[in-house]
Amino acid sequence: MDPASGYVDAHSHIWTRSVDEYPLAEGQTVDDLQPPSFTAEELLETARPHGVTRVVLIQHKTYHGVDNSYITDTIAKYPGVFSGVACIEAEADHPDQEMSRLKKLGIRGFRIRPGEGGTDRWAESDGMNTMWAYAADTGLAICPLIDAEYIPQVSEMCEMYPETTVVVDHFARIGIDGEMREPDLKALAALASHENVHVKISAYYALGKKRPPYSDLIPMIRRMYDAYGAERLMWASDCPYQLTADNTYGDSVELVTERIDFLSAEETDWVMRKTADKVYFS
Repeated sequence: MDPASGYVDAHSHIWTRSVDEYPLAEGQTVDDLQPPSFTAEELLETARPHGVTRVVLIQHKTYHGVDNSYITDTIAKYPGVFSGVACIEAEADHPDQEMSRLKKLGIRGFRIRPGEGGTDRWAESDGMNTMWAYAADTGLAICPLIDAEYIPQVSEMCEMYPETTVVVDHFARIGIDGEMREPDLKALAALASHENVHVKISAYYALGKKRPPYSDLIPMIRRMYDAYGAERLMWASDCPYQLTADNTYGDSVELVTERIDFLSAEETDWVMRKTADKVYFS
């Protein structure tokens, strides 16, 4: 089966117990891995029965730090199946050099968090400014993992670097405490004014009521759809964390493919495949 013909999961983590080959970050042991194993092969076994044929691998910084070799080796092992989002040291003297190296290995995005870059505000960090500028010049994505309170920092950087492709993870975690607050929704929707910002509609197990059928999340998805359109939204599972006693991979897929009634077939294809393909595989 041609990998390009199926859905794209725009966000999954993998790790391995082969710590001699892929050492864990300082302070981590194999006993800390939860679940104990979630390899690329285990991910594919989970995803393929649901029509997912490609996956964007997100570096798990807690477990593997900024050693991205497990995901880059996986990209090389399965040509056309995986793309990747790496974690690097934004406060390094020349983060663009590491971005260039990783791009050659199949990385197409770089995850950032609040406080990275050595300052409280990204705009004041030399390294973070370098990363955003280099991403704009080379077609790479900057992928903020943030809570809603940090949306203004994303907007500030977008004002400075309007050509940079940005992908906000997990609705900016709106609803993680069970509440989808209007000011937070308004702020995330307003980011759509920056034409290169995208949003992952993902991590359903962690938001709102945190259980299928996730009907409580549909109004938030509609809000983002009205702001961004289907061409700037991408579905993702956030595996293996989507796999719990109450949540399955299929539950996540089916929210978009079966339970949302405002997407046309073409728009569903954008959310489930084409947006992530454009950002991470093109």
